[in-house]
Amino acid sequence: MPITTIKILRSRRRKRTVSARLVKDILIVRAPENIPESRLQKVVDELKSRIERKQIKEELNKQDNLAQRAEEFNQEYFGNKLKINSIEYVTSQNSKFGCCNYRTGSIRISHRIGAMPKWVRDYVIIHELAHLVEPNHSQAFWDIVNCYKLSERARGYLIAAGNEYE
Repeated sequence: MPITTIKILRSRRRKRTVSARLVKDILIVRAPENIPESRLQKVVDELKSRIERKQIKEELNKQDNLAQRAEEFNQEYFGNKLKINSIEYVTSQNSKFGCCNYRTGSIRISHRIGAMPKWVRDYVIIHELAHLVEPNHSQAFWDIVNCYKLSERARGYLIAAGNEYE
């Protein structure tokens, strides 16, 4: 639900901090009475942006069951041998489409992938799952990734989207 209204409540009792919470589609901001308007506007913009990113992340993780898809690929491509501790969309990843910590088994997928076709999302998942086996981009890694029948097409799509995906 997009934020449609911002309500600012100034308080004499509040000395330094500014806080915000979302009630339906209204962002309620609590601020010190004496904070300069220019400073308050910057803080409000940052708080609004943070809450909107959180909403995007929650919505994507609710609508796309990445864990289920990763488990399906684990079975299909990896013989159910991978240990996947977590896989989720994140909004803090703007220069990469995905990243994998092969030591902990956690995978993070950029929220930008959520707006792309499902077969591209599947490619990114397989790419990151392959890092659990091969943590580098060796030939063995690419042999695993290329088992996905749409890998070349997905790579081309991602390059056209503005980033080469390695």
